[in-house]
Amino acid sequence: MTPALLDALKAALGAASVLTGDDIPARNEFDQTLGRPTRPAALLLPRTTDAVAAALRLCHEAGQPVVTQGGMTGLAGGAHPKEDEVALSLERMRGVEEIDPVAATLTALAGTPLAEIQAAAEQAGFHCGIDLGARGSCSIGGNVATNAGGNNVLRYGMTRHNVLGLEAVQADGTVLTSLNKMLKNNTGYDWKQLFIGSEGTLGVVTRVVLALHPQPGPVETALLACPSMEAAVGVLTRLGAEFGSGLMMFEGMWAEFIDTAVTMMGLPAPFERPHELLVLTEIAPGPGGAERVTDALGVLMEDGLVEDAIVARSGNDAARLWAYRESPYEYYKHLASQTIFDVSIPRADMAAAVADLRALAAQRWPSAMQVVFGHIADSNIHIVIGPTVPGVPTSPDEKRATEAAVYDVVAHHAGSVSAEHGIGRNKRPYLAHSRTPAELALMRTLKTALDPKGILNPGRVL
Repeated sequence: MTPALLDALKAALGAASVLTGDDIPARNEFDQTLGRPTRPAALLLPRTTDAVAAALRLCHEAGQPVVTQGGMTGLAGGAHPKEDEVALSLERMRGVEEIDPVAATLTALAGTPLAEIQAAAEQAGFHCGIDLGARGSCSIGGNVATNAGGNNVLRYGMTRHNVLGLEAVQADGTVLTSLNKMLKNNTGYDWKQLFIGSEGTLGVVTRVVLALHPQPGPVETALLACPSMEAAVGVLTRLGAEFGSGLMMFEGMWAEFIDTAVTMMGLPAPFERPHELLVLTEIAPGPGGAERVTDALGVLMEDGLVEDAIVARSGNDAARLWAYRESPYEYYKHLASQTIFDVSIPRADMAAAVADLRALAAQRWPSAMQVVFGHIADSNIHIVIGPTVPGVPTSPDEKRATEAAVYDVVAHHAGSVSAEHGIGRNKRPYLAHSRTPAELALMRTLKTALDPKGILNPGRVL
C-alpha cells in the first residue's frame, strides 16, 4: 500500500471513506471463521457504484490486492483480510431502492442486510425466498457472492435461483449493469450466473434484483421422530407428493445432536426416548390447514415411517421446536473450540456417510463431541466437532488433520466439500476433492480473463 495510492483513494472516495490504522473498526478485521484478527492495509467504505469503480480502477492500476467485505458472517475465511490487502466494505451501500409489484421484484444495494429485504418484501405483500440464520447481519451482496443457501432452499432454491439481475464492478473498474426483471432473457451469456457464487474473485456485486414470491400463508411446524435416514427420505417423498410446493423446510438432526441439545444446551428432551433421526418440518398446507397436516402425519405413523411427532399449536410452540435446530448458534458458549463442516452428500449415501463419520469419531476423537444435522432435503449436512480434550482449544495441526479425515469421507461418498458456505481461504486445499483437474483449470482461465492481475480476493477459492 503506497502513499501515492492512499492519497489517490482519498481523493476519489473522500477522506472519510478511507480508513487506516486504529481508525479501522475491529469488525472489519475478521469474519466468523474466528481466526486471528488481521488489520488490512486500509478500509474503503464507498457509498456508490461509481466510488467502487474508482477504487478498483486505482487498485488495479497499482496491482493492489483487495478483499471484499459484506456482513462479515462468512464461515470459510473469504472476507477475513490479510495485512497487505485493502478491505472494500459495502456496508454503506445499503437500502431497498425499489419494489416493483407488477414484475414482483425487489432491487437493493449490495450492503443491505437480508432481514431488511425480507421485511420490505413482507410489507409489500410478497415473500423473499432467501433465508438463513445470519439474516440480521449478513448482506444481500454477500449472499449473492457466496450463493448462500439456508432454510428455504427446498422451496425456493439457492440464492442464484432468486436473482434476476445484477450490477457488478470488474477488477479494472468497468461497471456491468443488467438489472433485469424478466424471467426470460435468453440474450447470450448470462454473466450474472458467473458472478453468483464466485466469492468476489471475479468482480464486486453492487446491486441485486430479486424475484419475489407470493406469501405462503399459514405455516404448520412439526417435529418428527424417524427410525432411520431411509424412513426420513420416505417421509420427504410422501410429504412432497401430498403438499407439493407447500413443503417449505425439512431439517434433520441425528441422535448425537439432540443429546447435545439436552445435556450441554439444557433443552428439554423432545420425546420420552431417543430416536435415530428427528426431522423439523414446516408446511404451508393451504386448504384443509392444520387438520390436513395432522392427517398426513397420522398415515406416516401408521406406516412406520414416523415413530412419534409433535405438532406446534402456537408461535411459541414452533419457537420451542426450532430451538433444537438453532442450538448450534450457542455452542461457542460451552466449547473451547469448534471444527465446523458444511458439506453435501447424495441422499442415497447419507446414512452410510453418517455411519462412517461415527466410526471415524470413535477411532480418531472418541472424547470429542461430534454432531450431525442439516438441510437433508437439499443433501446438505453440517458437522460440528468439539475439542478432543474438553476445555482445551483444538490446535491448528489437529484441526487440519480433522478436516482432512472428514473431507476424505465426503469424497468417498461423491459429496461436495461445500454445500452453502463457499470455499474462501479455509476450504481451498480441499477443493480438488469435489472438482476435477479440468474444472479447476477452467476456473483459473476465467479468473485470469476477468482479473488478469489477480487483485480480487487473492487466495480465495483458487
